[in-house]
Amino acid sequence: MLSNTQPGSAGAGRFKVGRWGWVAVFAVAALVPLFGPSGYLLDIGINIMIYAMLAYGMNVLLGYTGQLPLAHAGFFGIGAYTVGILTLKAGWSFWLAWPVAVALCAVLGLLLGLVAFRTKGDAFSIFTLGVGVIIMLVINKWDTLTGGNEGLNGINPPAGLEALSQGVGIKLSAGFYYLALISLILTVLAVARARGSVFGRSLIAIRGGEDLARSAGIDVFTHKLRAMMLSTAIAGFAGGVYAVYVGFLGSASAGPVMTFTVLLYLLVGGLGTLAGPLIGPALMYTLTQSLKGLQDYQYIVFGPLLILLIMFAPQGLAGLWMKARAKRAMSAVTGNKGAKRA
Repeated sequence: MLSNTQPGSAGAGRFKVGRWGWVAVFAVAALVPLFGPSGYLLDIGINIMIYAMLAYGMNVLLGYTGQLPLAHAGFFGIGAYTVGILTLKAGWSFWLAWPVAVALCAVLGLLLGLVAFRTKGDAFSIFTLGVGVIIMLVINKWDTLTGGNEGLNGINPPAGLEALSQGVGIKLSAGFYYLALISLILTVLAVARARGSVFGRSLIAIRGGEDLARSAGIDVFTHKLRAMMLSTAIAGFAGGVYAVYVGFLGSASAGPVMTFTVLLYLLVGGLGTLAGPLIGPALMYTLTQSLKGLQDYQYIVFGPLLILLIMFAPQGLAGLWMKARAKRAMSAVTGNKGAKRA
């Protein structure tokens, strides 16, 4: 069920956007290229969707288990570079290299989790941050494989995408837009399904307290490993789309700055919600592009906004909206009871 509430929260079965709300959102998004927007606007849309996929991946760990992973961009880079290397140097099709990149990120996420989950709290975050920096350094220094400082250049569009775009009468940029949109839809569906399953409810229990979760018979370590694998697989999935869209890869795409950017988007959108990872990038990336001429002063604007958000809406914009809906629903129930008594 696609809903806009936190699993396990009070009223989760009551205040739902519903799957038709999501269908409407994605249907409107699918119509955008048909109105002939500029390539710049399509570029903004594509980047929002890529960042949203990254935010969904991070939300699986941070929002549902309470674990803050700071190597997220590293797996994004691994996914992107795997697609780039396999298509450029091995001559693979994107459609074959992409699932390989996702599988590789999932396996590496499992290996990371086997070590990282031996730690807790700040130690976990610091350890994963170190792993993220190591991934970036390996990408930067392994010249023969990754291109080092020069990066990988000339990554071609997926086979058939250009022909398909011409066949239906749209620009190649619109073809990339639809590739990103379909990828985002698949990501949302995967996260929503995991979130509504026993696995997702177990993650919420772990977030509430690991000892309490163990007492309920939940294998905490195994569930956190599965969450790590899903999180890193989604990061690699987004990285594959990024690689073929941009056509050039540098080590900065796998750096901590990317991780903290996604974390900011997720905090603004709302941790542990299904809509938050989409709302945050849509709002913040659009705002960033609007303030492009004031790039040196952007964080002067973002800083106070983030402080105000943490003070007055610690669950992000999605959480603030859910709280307002719950309050209105409660007022309506109270009003009805008062009318009956009268």
